[in-house]
Amino acid sequence: MTGTSRQWPGRKVVVTVELPLVVGVDGSDSSLEAVDWAVDEAARLGLPLRLVHASLWERYEGGLPSFGTDRPAEEVMAEHVAASCAERARLRDPEVKVSSDVLPDDPVSALLHAAHESSVLVTGSRGRGGIAGMLLGSVSLTVAARAVCPVVVVRGAERNRQGSLGRVVVGLGDSTEGSAAVRFAFREAEARGCGLHAVRAWRRPTPEHVDHPLIADGAAGAGEEHALALLADALRDAAGSHPQVEVRRQAVEGPAHKVLLDASSEADLVVVGARRRHGHVGLQLGRVAHTLLHHAGCPVAVVPQRA
Repeated sequence: MTGTSRQWPGRKVVVTVELPLVVGVDGSDSSLEAVDWAVDEAARLGLPLRLVHASLWERYEGGLPSFGTDRPAEEVMAEHVAASCAERARLRDPEVKVSSDVLPDDPVSALLHAAHESSVLVTGSRGRGGIAGMLLGSVSLTVAARAVCPVVVVRGAERNRQGSLGRVVVGLGDSTEGSAAVRFAFREAEARGCGLHAVRAWRRPTPEHVDHPLIADGAAGAGEEHALALLADALRDAAGSHPQVEVRRQAVEGPAHKVLLDASSEADLVVVGARRRHGHVGLQLGRVAHTLLHHAGCPVAVVPQRA
């Protein structure tokens, strides 16, 4: 269970406050898929679910019809979106505690602010205002690139979103990006009762850097062994904390973004890390995470780790 401990001055009682799983909603088909995924995830983790709909209706109050009420139409529509998504969530799993908020803010700012009090932030891959031809909505991309908590962008085929394949994939590259992602991936695999597929890509030496085929073969073998050794080191601590999770370690030759794209087609979730540079406000995503967010065949979790 994810939470934070708080102790009030003058009191000895320490209360563990559950941080909810937060999902951004806008009424689009993609956000409804995100709601369904988030409900299932909240049930798996035993967390409350908070739905957030952000709308700047206050800016347009003077220019919108009120539908015969004293409130602007955009405000009424925002409340309708939040209420209908909350009802959908409750119907999907009545045991999950659901709340909803309508915030007078732009979606990116609202979700980035909500991330500070979230265990996981969930978005769809496209919003209502998505530009035709864009593979990923700008809100989802920006939130995944800047949030302080893990972000899951729900995408892929229905069988992947529904968790029917029994596999969580974690991609490991630079060690400074990996430990938080590894812990998240083990937690997901344990909650789902499924296996964890840990993947590290490696590259064969280019022909111009070797003088003989046998040397090339030896270098390739050493590259794979080195990748497997790095995998074992990266997984050791988390594996010890989750002994019931069956782990498959695989070193695959090829570009990391392509290797993980291939793995995502047969996964329920693919997990990657992203370094967060303190004080940096731009998009903080490497090529691998950026590619997966646009093209993966399953939901993608981007897990931040401070550099």
